[in-house]
Amino acid sequence: MHVKRHREETMKHGTFQGRYSWLLSTAVVIALFVSSPSTVRAQFDIKWMSVGSLQSWYSSIGCEIEEGRVKVQQDGLRWPAIYNYQDVEAAKALWIGVNDYTDVRGLHWDKKAVHVGPRVTGVGEFFPVKFELVSKFDPPSVFVDGNPSVPAAQADVDRVDPTIGPDRIMTDVANTAIGVTMTRKIMAFSQQYHDNYIIYDYEFKNTGITDGGSTPQLPNQVLKDLYVFFHYRYASCADTRFVIGNATGWGINTMLDMRGDTTIANPQSTFFPGNKDNDIRATYAWHGKFPAFTRYDNIGGPIFDNPYYDKTDTSGRIGAPQFVGLATLFASKSAAQRDVDDPGQPRTTMYQSSDDPLTSNNDQFNDKKMVAEYGWMTMGHMLPRHADKVGPTGDPALGTPGGFSNMNGYGPYTLNPGESIRLVMVEAVAGLSRDECRRIGRAYMNNEMNKWPNEPKINAAEKNRLFYTGRDSLFKTFRNAIANWNSGSGFTLAQAPLPPKVFQVNGGGDRIALTWDVYNPDDPNTKGFEVYRAIGRYDSTYYLIASLAAPAREFKDLTAVRGVQYYYYLQAVGDPSVPGGPLKSSRYYTQSYDPTFLTRAPGKVLDEIRIVPNPYIKTADQNKLLYPGNPDRIGFLNIPGECTIKIYTELGELIREIPHTNGSGDEYWNMFTSSNQMVVSGVYIAVIESQSGTAVRKFVVIR
Repeated sequence: MHVKRHREETMKHGTFQGRYSWLLSTAVVIALFVSSPSTVRAQFDIKWMSVGSLQSWYSSIGCEIEEGRVKVQQDGLRWPAIYNYQDVEAAKALWIGVNDYTDVRGLHWDKKAVHVGPRVTGVGEFFPVKFELVSKFDPPSVFVDGNPSVPAAQADVDRVDPTIGPDRIMTDVANTAIGVTMTRKIMAFSQQYHDNYIIYDYEFKNTGITDGGSTPQLPNQVLKDLYVFFHYRYASCADTRFVIGNATGWGINTMLDMRGDTTIANPQSTFFPGNKDNDIRATYAWHGKFPAFTRYDNIGGPIFDNPYYDKTDTSGRIGAPQFVGLATLFASKSAAQRDVDDPGQPRTTMYQSSDDPLTSNNDQFNDKKMVAEYGWMTMGHMLPRHADKVGPTGDPALGTPGGFSNMNGYGPYTLNPGESIRLVMVEAVAGLSRDECRRIGRAYMNNEMNKWPNEPKINAAEKNRLFYTGRDSLFKTFRNAIANWNSGSGFTLAQAPLPPKVFQVNGGGDRIALTWDVYNPDDPNTKGFEVYRAIGRYDSTYYLIASLAAPAREFKDLTAVRGVQYYYYLQAVGDPSVPGGPLKSSRYYTQSYDPTFLTRAPGKVLDEIRIVPNPYIKTADQNKLLYPGNPDRIGFLNIPGECTIKIYTELGELIREIPHTNGSGDEYWNMFTSSNQMVVSGVYIAVIESQSGTAVRKFVVIR
C-alpha cells in the first residue's frame, strides 16, 4: 500500500467548510455518499488520466468540483506526477446559462442556469450518460517481486483502439436540465514533448433532453444567448501547504493572470512587460506571496524545513514551481459556423473571490441568483488583471479569506434544436525541474541562513527571477499543444516506441533482476532500452544505469547493496538520429511504485543473527549510509526464512510483532510500534521465534 502517495487520502486537512453556507449542496453530497455504492457510481464515476507527467482525475458528471473525489481541497492536476503532493487543483466549475427560457413545466425564466461546481454536485442539473476511457494499446503491467505494482492514480481502461491519435481518450457525455447535452473528450499524450498537457474537446448540443434518458422533453426549444462558463481555482501546490501556510491549500496566495484578451486596450503587464504571448488566449496561475508567512520570501514556496512527510528535505527546495493554466485552442463562431474559430472567445475573462456568495448554493430554481450568475457569464474582459492589481509586493487575496479564481465565459450563442457549438482547450502545468528547484532553493536558503559558506548564494530577487522562468515553460507547453491542434492530423504526433508490455523486477541474493516482454518483437521504432534506478523512495531522483540494444529482454543490476530499497523504470528508445534526440516511451508506463531489495539466504544458525545498526543513533551518519532514504530503520540479519520477530521494551512490554515469511535472511523495521508511534530512546529486546528455536537480542535506540 502506498501510504505516502497522498496523505490527503487518510488525513482530513483543515478546509474552510465552516465558512461556507453549504446547507443545500452539503445535504446532497451527504445523501449521495451514504447511498449504496451503485448509486454513487451512477452519479459520480471517477477515472484517472495518467499517461504522462501531468495526471488528473475526472468526474462523469462533467466537472471536477471541490473535494469531489476525496475530502481534500488540493486534489488533481499533479505535476510532475512522480513526486508526492504536487496537486495544484482546488476546484472547478461548469455553468451553462441562457436567456428568456421556458422549462418543461411551462414556467418562464428571465435567466436560467445549470451548474456543476465549484461546491454544488450537479445532481439534478447534470445527468451522466456515458463515461469511457479508451487506450491506444493495452496498459503495460508492472510487477515487483511477483506482486502488481500500481500507482495511486491507476487508470481504469474500458477498451483498446489502436487507431486513436492520443495515448488515451476519455469520453464524458452528460445531459443537462436545460436541454443541452455536453460531450467532452479528454485527451492525453505520453510523447515527452507533449506529456504535461491535457486537451479538452467539448461539444454543447441542443438536444432538448432534460434528464438522464434519450427522449427530448423540449424538442422545439430555442436556446437564446447561451453562455458556457468555467471556473478555475488553482492552488500551487500541496507540497508547501503546511510549510508556508494551510490557507495556501485553498489558494489564498494564488496569483492569476491572463493573455489573449485583446479585444480591449491592455495596459502594460506588471509582471511580464509588454503584450508578451497575447497571441495565446490563456488564463494561468502561480504561487504568489502569502503575507502571513514572514520567515523568508515565500514566492514559489521555498521549503526550509518539511516535517510532514520527509524530514530529510531541508535544503530550501522551491516547493511550488508549478505554473498552471488553460488556453483556448478553438471556439465556434456560431452554431451556423460551428467549424470556424472565433478569436474573440472567450468573451468573458475575469476573476472573482473564491468565497463569493455566487460560488455556493447554486440552484437552477433560484431566479435572483441566476440573474447574478448570468451577469458574471456576460461580464466581458476584466481590467486590471489580477496580477496587475496585486502588483509585485501586494496581497494576492486582496483582503479576502480565500483568494481568487479565474473564470472564462464563451458566448453568446443561439442554438436551434439539433444545433451545437464546439470548444477546445488545453490545460497544462510546467515550471522548474526538481533539480533546478533544489539548486535554486539551496542557494537562496544559504543566503538567508549561511548554512553552507562555501556554496553559492542568491537573494530573494534572483530566486524569484529564476522561479518566474517557469511561466516561459508554461507558454512553451501551450505552443506545443497549439502545434498539435493545428497539425490537422487528429492529434497524431510523431510516435515514440511502445513501452514494454510487461516489466518485472525481482530482488535476488546477489542481484536485482529486471525482465520484460514487448508488444511487437519486430517493432522498427524501438532502437534500444534504457534502465533508470532510484534508491530509498520512488518519488526521488532516478539515474540511468544501463543502455541496452533493441533485442534485450533482461538486465541484471549487480551494483545493488543489501538493506537499500530500489525502484526502477524502463523506457523504449527510438531513432537517435531524430532532431532533438530520440523519442522515448513514457516512464509512467513502467514505473515501479514498490521497493525491492537484495535478499540473502536464510540464516541456519541462530547465533549468527545480528541487528544493524546497534546501537541506533538518530544523528549518526551510518544510518543514512546503511539505508539511504530510510534512516529510521533497523535490520534483522541472518534470521530464519520463516519466523516471528517480537519487540519488547526493557520492562517487557510487547510493542511490535513482525511476521517474516518471504524465505530470506533479512527483515527490516521502521521503528514504529503497533500503535503507529515512533519508539523513544531506550533498550529494547528482540525475540526471534522459529521452528529451529528462539533467539533473543538486545539493541539500543538513542534519539
